[in-house]
Amino acid sequence: MSATEDVSGKVSRVIRIGTRKSQLARIQTDSIAAKLKELYPEVTLEIIGMTTTGDKILDTALSKIGEKSLFTKELETALEKNEVDLVVHSLKDLPTTLPPGFTIGAILKRENPHDAVVLHPQNAGQTLATLPQNSVIGTSSLRRAAQLKKRFPHLDFKDIRGNLNTRLKKLDDKEDYSAIILAAAGLKRMGWDSRISQILEPEDCMYAVGQGALAVEVRARDTDILEMVSVLHHKDTVLRCIAERAFLRTLEGGCSVPVAVHSELKDSQLYLTGAVFSLDGSDSLKETMQATLSAVNTGAERVEERVDEQVQRVGVTAAKIWGPDQDSAERLGSGLAELLISRGAREILAVARQLNDAR
Repeated sequence: MSATEDVSGKVSRVIRIGTRKSQLARIQTDSIAAKLKELYPEVTLEIIGMTTTGDKILDTALSKIGEKSLFTKELETALEKNEVDLVVHSLKDLPTTLPPGFTIGAILKRENPHDAVVLHPQNAGQTLATLPQNSVIGTSSLRRAAQLKKRFPHLDFKDIRGNLNTRLKKLDDKEDYSAIILAAAGLKRMGWDSRISQILEPEDCMYAVGQGALAVEVRARDTDILEMVSVLHHKDTVLRCIAERAFLRTLEGGCSVPVAVHSELKDSQLYLTGAVFSLDGSDSLKETMQATLSAVNTGAERVEERVDEQVQRVGVTAAKIWGPDQDSAERLGSGLAELLISRGAREILAVARQLNDAR
């Protein structure tokens, strides 16, 4: 963070925000910058676009590259070198254990977390169930492919890489794919709702940990920046995502294994469904657990935790959200993972990992 002086001699703080360069990343970052500007009009915000490893390697499936921080590493390096003060990510790109010295200072209200089917224009009006035998569906996600192969055995699944614009172009310009599967959240943020042919419900395809939520990563020691971004936290999303991230961390899952979740918070009950799959979806384990959270909404009646970089749950610092509720969410996620592990989840994932490495 630096300071500039305007013509009147007034000093304004300059806060630099790091982001990936894709159109979607910029839209997401601009939305967060607008919120910060509204809350802190005196602050000058500067957006710095960067290219990450994941943006450069476009000919290989993400799961084959095996790097956990494909879309985050370069951004975190800039954060470490003080070149930027905060970084905006899609939460699902952030590993469940962050490098030392970093923390997630804000998780914003979640957009629709489900996956969406985008059909080739010539298949308008179809669904995955009605597409002809051996239709090719593009997805680079092992999680999506594993669930959909099991659910729709008449379809073929093929890798497709690139940002949203690139993938849609690959779908529309050729006839290689009958449809592609994308996160509904990204399509909505791009204003492309009209391309969504079908939203996949949990019984068809459960989503990725953190999908649909945006996260702001900061240096853990920057208490003023942490304090500043903490007002962006959306309580329900934070608690759901802490549970989901604790589930994934306990399973030791990442991009290279098919792990999926579904979470819901209603009437002080936090429900988490978690599942692991073999690559072809034939072998799977799925369970649901719930935790009771405090009935009282977080607010003035709560004694706030002091902003302290030590109070981090699965990489998240949320001092304004009642600590015991965060602990309950974290225990729910790790407890659900332990239940699946006791039933053989680690073995299913180990085989999935080996088969994926051998592909």
